[in-house]
Amino acid sequence: MSLPATMRALLQTSLDGPQDLHLVADAPVPAPGRGEVLIRVAAAGVNFADLSKARGTFRDGPRPPYAAGFEAAGEVVALGEAVTGPPPGTCVAGVGAGAFAEYMVLPAAAALPVPAGWSAGQALGLVVNWPTAIAALKPLGRVAAGETVLVHAAAGATGQAAVIVAKHLGATVVATASPGKHETVLALGADHVLDSRAGDLAAEVRRLTGGADLVLESAGGATFAASLAAAKPVIGRVVVYGLAGGEAVLTNWDLVYRYPVHVIGLNIGTLSQAAPRIFAEVVDEVVTLVESGVLTPGRPTTYALADGPDALADLEARATVGKLALVP
Repeated sequence: MSLPATMRALLQTSLDGPQDLHLVADAPVPAPGRGEVLIRVAAAGVNFADLSKARGTFRDGPRPPYAAGFEAAGEVVALGEAVTGPPPGTCVAGVGAGAFAEYMVLPAAAALPVPAGWSAGQALGLVVNWPTAIAALKPLGRVAAGETVLVHAAAGATGQAAVIVAKHLGATVVATASPGKHETVLALGADHVLDSRAGDLAAEVRRLTGGADLVLESAGGATFAASLAAAKPVIGRVVVYGLAGGEAVLTNWDLVYRYPVHVIGLNIGTLSQAAPRIFAEVVDEVVTLVESGVLTPGRPTTYALADGPDALADLEARATVGKLALVP
């Protein structure tokens, strides 16, 4: 297959935010290296990590100028050395560098075939949001049927996945979202939806449930303390996988006297590298949920590639619901 030498791509040119994400028309098309495949991007996922990188708060994040984006789905068009599959023509989803472009390179071993009948856009989230939600709930959060789970940012892509999986596992779900998104979250099966901007979230969670067995914490900032206070003392678990509202401080004094709970950190990239067996179990669970119909094709809100800065700005302003996608 003949491939072009250059492509359209979004480059982040500063660490001042998504307004400095610029479209270029002459970025070089990458070549797949050993163990890699090249895909023609059909849809790229937009995530909070993209914002963290654009603002320089992502640990060991790229330095500008850099090719933005890391999640995409599309057709395999070339194989690197020592790669036997997936073969060219296969539609896959995966993570790598430079997803906000017409072509990107993915590790062949981690390229997940898009389920039959699904479009590339519908498969976004299979390798980021759903694994994050499942990892937080099962191997790390150890949720059991009959327990109560508090899910923050429940209208977002990972939050929606968490609500669906928690209900599938038999949990009672208390979710938080801004008022205009409550109907969306209730339709996913949440038992209670609270205003994410309410004054005392922890007191309301305790009033409704007696305290959460598991809290999925991605809000950060001032909400972090509410998450700790909402968890049941001694047996409550708080899995922290995001900090959209900024950093928060937790001391050993807090853990002994104020918030005697289990606090567990989760970064899905770190999990895949440091605990590959657990990550493989999470991916297997994603496949099982697809096959059983619990995980259904996504319905992302799509933006043109050139409108990537607007997509990231909307995400940062909490003006979006569910998955966002850029289409080259």
